[in-house]
Amino acid sequence: MSEVLLSRDGHVATITLNRPDRLNAISGPMLVGLARMLVECDADREVRVVVLTGAGRGFCSGLDLQDVASGQGIGSGGGEGGGDGGAGGFRIDDTPPFVLRRLDTPVLCALNGPAAGYGMDLALGCDLIVASDAASFVPPTRRGVIPESGGTWLLPRLVGWQKACEITFLGRKLGADDMQRLGLVNLVVPHADLDPTVADWAQELAAQAPLAIKAAKRTMRLGLDTTFDANAHHVMAELTGLFRTKDFAEAVNAFMEKRAPDYQGR
Repeated sequence: MSEVLLSRDGHVATITLNRPDRLNAISGPMLVGLARMLVECDADREVRVVVLTGAGRGFCSGLDLQDVASGQGIGSGGGEGGGDGGAGGFRIDDTPPFVLRRLDTPVLCALNGPAAGYGMDLALGCDLIVASDAASFVPPTRRGVIPESGGTWLLPRLVGWQKACEITFLGRKLGADDMQRLGLVNLVVPHADLDPTVADWAQELAAQAPLAIKAAKRTMRLGLDTTFDANAHHVMAELTGLFRTKDFAEAVNAFMEKRAPDYQGR
């Protein structure tokens, strides 16, 4: 059975990490499969939302330490590790957390359980997170490594320097309530309500104007690394293009006719 699954429901694509017996610990094939599926979904004009989740009771427990201990897998210096002790023989910017940064399609994380180390970075790299009350974050510093897949860049921007240091240096487990208090997730729901809540969010996202959502994501992402003036010029360039789309005309017509718009992504 594939270690990463892809399913489609209308404009929503769901990618599921599928090693439930290992709490979806990351293997080399998972890195390749997940990155490939993310890129394929972003290139598919019919996909307006990507949902990322894990099979079983965990989201992703990070690097597979059982494989590392046996001399195999990512970070072991052998096997899938390719002898580099790091990204496992893969180009670092081709791994999923870095691919996520380049995607224009919104990615909604359905955080169904524990996310540790790499799994925590992977979840934080998504645009929106709806978490089960059984979910948790565990930084990797107590395992002798650092958040290597975006966490050290993301956390200070999400929670500020001092809180990022507290989370990273102490390595304490963050429960669902802690994650919501810190603003690391959008919403926490009872575990039984996770799937229907994520489905509702995904359908609401899919009903939005897809070109505008992608443009908004691009401009906000660029805004993290540019000056206000530079970002403002980029926003105006995006806006000029959006004014010419059929979706904008549909939005105006729907407003005048007092009905819900039917966006086509054109």
